[in-house]
Amino acid sequence: MVVMPQHQILNTVTLAIPERPTSDRPASGRPAHTASFRALAWSNLAAQSAEQIALSATPLVAVLALRAGAGATGLLAAAQTLPFLLLSLPAGLLADRTSRKLLMVTAETLRAVTLLALVVLTALGLLSVPLLAVLGFLAATGTVAFSVAAPALVPALVPREGLARANGLLELARSAAFAAGPALGGIVVGWAGASPAFVMAAILSMIAVLCLLRVPEPSRVPPPRRHILRDMQEGAGFVWHHRLLRPILLTAVGWNLAWIMLQAAYVPYAAEVLGLTASGIGGTLASFGIGMIVGALMAPRVMRGLPLGAAIVAGPAVSVVAAGVMIGTILVPSAMLVALAFFLFGAGPLVWIVSTMTLRQAVTPQFMLGRVSALFMTANTGARPIGAAVAGLIGAAFGPTTCIAVAGFGFLVQLAVILVSPVPHLVRMPDPEHRDCAEEPLKSAA
Repeated sequence: MVVMPQHQILNTVTLAIPERPTSDRPASGRPAHTASFRALAWSNLAAQSAEQIALSATPLVAVLALRAGAGATGLLAAAQTLPFLLLSLPAGLLADRTSRKLLMVTAETLRAVTLLALVVLTALGLLSVPLLAVLGFLAATGTVAFSVAAPALVPALVPREGLARANGLLELARSAAFAAGPALGGIVVGWAGASPAFVMAAILSMIAVLCLLRVPEPSRVPPPRRHILRDMQEGAGFVWHHRLLRPILLTAVGWNLAWIMLQAAYVPYAAEVLGLTASGIGGTLASFGIGMIVGALMAPRVMRGLPLGAAIVAGPAVSVVAAGVMIGTILVPSAMLVALAFFLFGAGPLVWIVSTMTLRQAVTPQFMLGRVSALFMTANTGARPIGAAVAGLIGAAFGPTTCIAVAGFGFLVQLAVILVSPVPHLVRMPDPEHRDCAEEPLKSAA
């Protein structure tokens, strides 16, 4: 298989987004700025790469330079994931109340500053595990704000019919960074030490900021100032009472619960049951990243070739097939089958992410997109510690094989949730259901 360089993939997919003359406006009345989206896409690629390099370098520095043990690395992992649970909803509220572009620039600048602070502290010999955890929390805060604001900004830059391709491109960048970033971070730390890895990540963050500055976000009339809790309640109520968004949210929560259970049990299962070595386990996990890239490339084509409902259901259905292949290794131990399962786990959910993100952008009022994106992020991340705890209890009581089987049942449940909803019956992208509040007055483009 020939893999194109990331910049070639980016240009190929971006140019596929339909471009209109400025006089031809989407239904929302906003001009379609393909060049502006290209700047956003490059920014996203740089930001995602910076995040993955930093995430991989941080525990390596803690263990190799600071002699941290399992407890300390657990503290670091918690510090880097806690903002996703605690700050997603506030970030979504900010994305709806302020400039989304400004929020993303501020978030990425915060990450660059924290990464440079790590370099300075390392050079001065002052770096410690607690400081590493604090700076990791701050850097992850920037990631949360960027991740919430980006999907809310896309509909202002891309015509409605180009949303699927645009979202596919953003997920392609994330997948490429996910697949290559940890390996690159590990190589740099092993070859040149911690500081060059953090410098590389900081430079990528600054590149992301420079790209964002080229995005002319259409200005929005500020919404009326209301109590924060009321605004959050409005976003949550919109999702929960929406006939399409609620089953999508519940399916996503079910998938994340099952996926984290499988992840938690996989390494002991692979070592004890399948007899895989450390390199063998790493090789099977690598196929997940490859599947993500393939899924991101395929998602726009799948959405063009299938009715919308079928394209959305494809993700949960492929996950069930992947779970079946994984459970099959209980009877037929095989590293190849495990690698196939992880490939499918990577490809199927990426089609789901792109298709459901496009649906959210289509049916959600523009002034509420930040909160809706944040709610989905909070629900997904909140499900993960629960899934990990359940996996720990089942694994301790019955072993990793039982945990793998229970996770497979969880994937069946998430498929059943979406199948009994109205989503599979969708033929095309629906219009916003609340037209009276779906649009805010727009000023001239910035």
